[in-house]
Amino acid sequence: MKDLEELAKFLFGFMPWLLFLFLSGHTLASLERSIIIGLLASVIFSFKELRKGFILQWCTLFFFIACAITVNLMSLVFVAKNMGIISNGFLACVIWVTIFIGKPFTLQYAMADRPKEQQNDPALIRSCRFIAIVWALLLTFSTSVSVFRILKPAPYPEWVYFNISIAVILGGSIFTVLYKKYKRSQHHPT
Repeated sequence: MKDLEELAKFLFGFMPWLLFLFLSGHTLASLERSIIIGLLASVIFSFKELRKGFILQWCTLFFFIACAITVNLMSLVFVAKNMGIISNGFLACVIWVTIFIGKPFTLQYAMADRPKEQQNDPALIRSCRFIAIVWALLLTFSTSVSVFRILKPAPYPEWVYFNISIAVILGGSIFTVLYKKYKRSQHHPT
């Protein structure tokens, strides 16, 4: 039960992206609506993390503001048509940057749940880096699938690409929860 709770909490952190994925649809109007909903969700669901300066939440807010400007206000068709590549690529790049600067996005979440004396634990930092690398690889794969979809539009129906996106998010979330459980069991064997 605790694992399901942790999975739900983790997915809740990606709520703006999940809403965007599920609501963007196949029309410009549905894309524009999903951008506004993603923008509002990035403030509402991540307010606490935004106040604490969480990198992923600030980048998410920036993404939806940029999309609102380029798609909703400026009506840039190129951005709208390539939103799968742009959204997945943006998230992948943000996560890769956090890894390369030595501050994996997962570290901020882990530190929020730990007392100060445990926050500089090298094992914690390595674990957070590993989780972030898995997420970066998954989102890089998802970006590649989006590029393939644009370059070869006919091979598979739209639902295949949608299901791949869902599988990436669920797979990454389940991996994160199970990996954290595994690491906890190493530190506190029963």
